[in-house]
Amino acid sequence: MTKRVHKPREVAEIVAIQALSFIAADGERLGRFLAETGIGPETLRASASDPHFLAGVLDFVLRDDATVSAFSESSGHHPTTIAAARMALGDSLPERETP
Repeated sequence: MTKRVHKPREVAEIVAIQALSFIAADGERLGRFLAETGIGPETLRASASDPHFLAGVLDFVLRDDATVSAFSESSGHHPTTIAAARMALGDSLPERETP
């Protein structure tokens, strides 16, 4: 039997999609997420295939300790795994130049 080896980016995308499902399962949390991202519920599913969007999903989760803890408990992912997934997805926004 062969065991499938996942690339870090694939694993990161899986974690982000799980995080999106976690967000969508709670109306209040989903409302905050939609308000912060500026997307509508009708474009949520289509956006889920965009790596920049998925990075934003993890940014949303990681921004608040209570949300990180709740997602960690719900998904079984350690908070460091969630942070590593975010790093694997790269920058969601272009870096600003500093003077």
